[in-house]
Amino acid sequence: MRSVAAGCTGATLRIFFYTGDAMIRSAPILATRAASIPADYTIAPLSVEQYHAMARAGILEEGAPIELLEGYLVEKMTKHPPPRVATQLVELALRQVIPANYHTAMQEPITLEDSEPEPDVAVVQGTIRDYSARHPYAHEVPLVVEIADATLERDRFSKRRIYARAGIPCYWIVNLLDRMVEVYSEPSGQTAHPFYFNQRSFSESESAPVEIHGQHVGVISVKSILP
Repeated sequence: MRSVAAGCTGATLRIFFYTGDAMIRSAPILATRAASIPADYTIAPLSVEQYHAMARAGILEEGAPIELLEGYLVEKMTKHPPPRVATQLVELALRQVIPANYHTAMQEPITLEDSEPEPDVAVVQGTIRDYSARHPYAHEVPLVVEIADATLERDRFSKRRIYARAGIPCYWIVNLLDRMVEVYSEPSGQTAHPFYFNQRSFSESESAPVEIHGQHVGVISVKSILP
């Protein structure tokens, strides 16, 4: 049976067919509405290796607003001024409290078993030059942060599940709708239904503790990172 994976960039739909180990790239198709998948096709999740191969081959346009989430190409939502400002404020605040042997990254990929998300902010072990040849792996990322307004449902469910499965120790959602920070810690790892054992919420008048690989390194005022 031939399988198919589809990805959308802007108004262009590209369909990728797989026969055994071979991948055949279709010509770009201009799409003005959501494309329906024929009933005799099976949607084939992409591996991280296939995703990387597609990027190297130029199939995925450089800078395209796409993430690989649980094997599927998912279009990232457009950033509006409030989440853009919050992303910068969070990165600045974290950079001031994390240890010297860590650095921050904004909207850069991290490589997980079946996903390559691009969290709004991540704290990464080591120096920037340590990752000249590859993206960081889960054990090198003690904290990821997603800025949520229209993305709140995806961040609370899909992203939380992905990060918990990967064993990322701490996950923050900066919830712009309710003006608070949701902090998730103690991931379950690879279970049938991955989750975080601990969840705490911090209001605009409170400060959220920052933990890096089990070490308390400081606090960040919630008000200071809200636009």
